[in-house]
Amino acid sequence: MNDDIIRIAKRDTARGEDGYKTFSVRIKEDTVAALDDLALKSNRSRNELINIILDFGVTHTIIEE
Repeated sequence: MNDDIIRIAKRDTARGEDGYKTFSVRIKEDTVAALDDLALKSNRSRNELINIILDFGVTHTIIEE
């Protein structure tokens, strides 16, 4: 897998509750529009995409001392 991009397969069915913690964040309107576009193209929820992208970011981040 190329570490510069995330490939997200289109989902055929909706996903139910999965017990994740809920909290609010502030996001730029342009970012929300981009997420909505990805959600429409992938047939996934905005929330699911945010989790996929955050998981990728967390596992591909190095904190430099």
